[in-house]
Amino acid sequence: MDPRTPVLIGQAQQVWRDGAAPEPALMWDRVGRAAAKDAAGSDRRSAAQRIIDAIDTVNVVYTQTWQYDDPPARVADELELRYGIGGNYSGIGGTQPQTIIADLCQRIASGGLDVALVVGGEALATKKQYKRSDARPPWSARIRRPFPMEMIPPPTEIAHQVLQAYTTFALFDSARRARLGRSLDEHRVSVGREMSRLSAIAAANQHAWFRVARSAEEITTPTADNRMVAFPYTKFMVSVMDVDAAGALLLASHGKADELGVPMEQRVYPRGWGYAQDPWVVAAHADLSRSPAMTAASAAALAMAGTTVDQLAHLDLYSCFASSIGFARDALGIDDDRDVTVTGGLPYFGGAGSAYMVQSIATMMERLRADAGSTGLVSGVGMHMTKHAFGVYSTTGLEAVPTPGDGATLQARVAEAHPPVEVAARHDGTATVAAYTVLHDRENQAELGIAVCDLPDGRRCYGHITDATALDSIERDDLIGQKVEVTPSERGVNLVLV
Repeated sequence: MDPRTPVLIGQAQQVWRDGAAPEPALMWDRVGRAAAKDAAGSDRRSAAQRIIDAIDTVNVVYTQTWQYDDPPARVADELELRYGIGGNYSGIGGTQPQTIIADLCQRIASGGLDVALVVGGEALATKKQYKRSDARPPWSARIRRPFPMEMIPPPTEIAHQVLQAYTTFALFDSARRARLGRSLDEHRVSVGREMSRLSAIAAANQHAWFRVARSAEEITTPTADNRMVAFPYTKFMVSVMDVDAAGALLLASHGKADELGVPMEQRVYPRGWGYAQDPWVVAAHADLSRSPAMTAASAAALAMAGTTVDQLAHLDLYSCFASSIGFARDALGIDDDRDVTVTGGLPYFGGAGSAYMVQSIATMMERLRADAGSTGLVSGVGMHMTKHAFGVYSTTGLEAVPTPGDGATLQARVAEAHPPVEVAARHDGTATVAAYTVLHDRENQAELGIAVCDLPDGRRCYGHITDATALDSIERDDLIGQKVEVTPSERGVNLVLV
């Protein structure tokens, strides 16, 4: 094997319960050291320390818990790494860990570095405990850092409250359900079964935040403890970010892994990766029921890895909401009953902010090591079904250094084949509902319907449904495909009359 072939050599993850997490920098230090010990495959402290001493760069996934002046330098100090090593602090989004790995693989392949550490994690549950007691966390070196938002929503999305992920992913969910020809009840049953299987996997995972296996009926039925959030998503179907969890990955060149004495059974090779984006504005997606970018990015990753979907033994499809799983299933052409997660998924395993994929890749490493010769695929989703990253991993490496395709060309092809739909801020007249959801308050009462409507001239618009009788009816009778009247209000909001 080419000595410049990149290989994952170590992984670690940890969950802290009962609001007892340390500050993020100490979490990252702990999992970083554990990943080095895992890579060494030995209890000998000197073997793990030799790996830590070889680290060339520290890469920290953006944390929402606490902003440090220089997060990579904080980790380097905690690990007592040599002075002056490089580092990177990422942006936000569920694709970040996989895109970091892809970038590091290319740097290793080109000879730019030999050993890289990737860490991520949140102490949001503990931070919430401090807030409830009106106390400030006694953590170090806090600074004010602007939130790295990559796109400001257009005024029409702000006016129509198309902002929260549970709203946008529920809109996509309704469009996919309609394309599949499912009734509301049929879809509830299908999604409930999928999510129930995720919860069972989380229940068996020691690193999961919620280790409770729930039935499909329990997950999809609104109750006082499981309120409807955004139809058809109940609380038990929504990604949970307020967790205390962290993970770490160690990446090296194959030659450096040999030099460091990393056992072959600890090595997992990144075989292929792909990345692409759909439009940033929700209503601008030409097809609201699927993701061309997912299709392109997953195909690129599989082609680079020299494998097919049928040859994948293990999957972890990003599961912030049921629609992200469904879109990935469609993109990959998976219509069987195989498990789609190795962790238990974001609603049950938990999603530590932008760092979930650090833990999904770590878990995939464990799964592949236990099933030598097998291949697994992980995916990540960022923003509002916008950014898509896929990675293919195996304990068997390629003889040649993996060569990625041209990402810019791939993105250009996606954009050319699926140009965005123009979104009108105002509309007065008839329209056809293309997607919708109903938001509920904390007392489980329907309070607002949000719709995406197709206009006669080929454009789209957003609209609000406020009539109580209509809100009740559209959770029982499908609204998609129905003709409606849209009237602009003085507040810049389109009102949809059902």
